[in-house]
Amino acid sequence: MRQCLLRRAMPLPPPPPPRTPGVTGGRLLSSLSPPPRLQSRREVHIWYLSPDELNDASQLKMYMELLSPSERKNALSMNGENLQKVAVLSRALVRTTLSRYTDCKIDPRLFEFKKNKFGKPEILWRADDDRIEWPLHFNISHTSSLIACGVTMDAPIGIDIEEKKRNTAKNVLSLADRYFTPSEFDHLVNLPDPDAQQKEFIKLWTLKEAYVKALGRGFSGAPFNKFSIILAANNGIQISVEPKALNDSNSSCDCLSENWKFALAELYGSYYMAACMEDDSRSSGLFFEYFSLHTNSSVTLFFFPDIFTACYRF
Repeated sequence: MRQCLLRRAMPLPPPPPPRTPGVTGGRLLSSLSPPPRLQSRREVHIWYLSPDELNDASQLKMYMELLSPSERKNALSMNGENLQKVAVLSRALVRTTLSRYTDCKIDPRLFEFKKNKFGKPEILWRADDDRIEWPLHFNISHTSSLIACGVTMDAPIGIDIEEKKRNTAKNVLSLADRYFTPSEFDHLVNLPDPDAQQKEFIKLWTLKEAYVKALGRGFSGAPFNKFSIILAANNGIQISVEPKALNDSNSSCDCLSENWKFALAELYGSYYMAACMEDDSRSSGLFFEYFSLHTNSSVTLFFFPDIFTACYRF
């Protein structure tokens, strides 16, 4: 990862006008600045927010109105108000962010989505749709207190966020022995203390999640023990697919490859965020720089001051 492009902090927009039938996404987002341009397949834009910043029920209701009926039903089925709020804001963040990348030519409410057979969501463009098919890919991840959405152009993306002090039901070595490759397990065993093992385990898990999500497979379609993530001494990140998985054409893991690039960043000092996208250069084994993410505040949802954007240039 070579460069991080920062956004300037933007003032909060004025209150939105009363909603009327036929209001477009451009009207909804007219007071907001456009995002930085996705210049090529080598860029990933990450937007993230903290649900804890929103405590106004009327604003949450406004975001709810951006969702499809099935998204609303799913959000309301969540157990507890906080999980419902996270579900609403996650979908609102996806819809408003994608709308911005169409220069607000598509109303956030008009986006339709489909899932592949492994459950990864994608934008649905219908054959009879006269709108431009914007070459956008996205992926979303959230915890109970942080939501992140990654956007790329013409390139699949996977992102994952995890709490650095995430509670694990078992000792991390037991989990690593069950889910990770032998080389990853040995790497953790050789670390000096349990705190270091916990920290490294969460990093590896976050990177692995981002990879299988970028593949569009998820954990069930690409088991973690079929590939290794290597965190090098120079803070580089490398992927190595187990030889048996690479050579088995009948395996469910025939999608695995080493043609992927990674970024690992810290958010708020309390979370790890990993991003993964395909490497255009096709140069297997290339290392990329690890760095702490520094961003400036930028607004994407109404009255939401704590939303940030960063542009990664691979």
